[in-house]
Amino acid sequence: MHVSPDAVPTMAFDWGAIKWFVTPSAVPGAAATLGEVIVNPGKGHARHNHPDAEEVIYVISGEGRQTVGDGEEFTIREGDAVHIPAGVVHSTYNATWRSLRLIVTYTPGGAERALEAAPDLTLHDAGAVAEWRQA
Repeated sequence: MHVSPDAVPTMAFDWGAIKWFVTPSAVPGAAATLGEVIVNPGKGHARHNHPDAEEVIYVISGEGRQTVGDGEEFTIREGDAVHIPAGVVHSTYNATWRSLRLIVTYTPGGAERALEAAPDLTLHDAGAVAEWRQA
């Protein structure tokens, strides 16, 4: 199955945006989730976990700071991959002036559904362009 970015909604938050290309709820037979995440400059998300899914982060471009579990914070940059076991707390923060672009997977898929309850979520229809404004 082919999925174009214009064919899926955009989840926008105060820290960035996500497009989920493959999810068990959107692609018949899919067992994993795959999407592109953009973390805006100077933004990030709070430490959290996915109790029932492992996560893999691949850095397309940019640079950020990553935590996994109780380990020391470390730098991630273009070409790096990070594996986060199920249930392990983690966070990603962009401390640079450029956008941080990531490919994210969840195995098994479904952990992305938790973001639907985020208080700062704005859902943009497929094909719509999210408008960014500085607060």
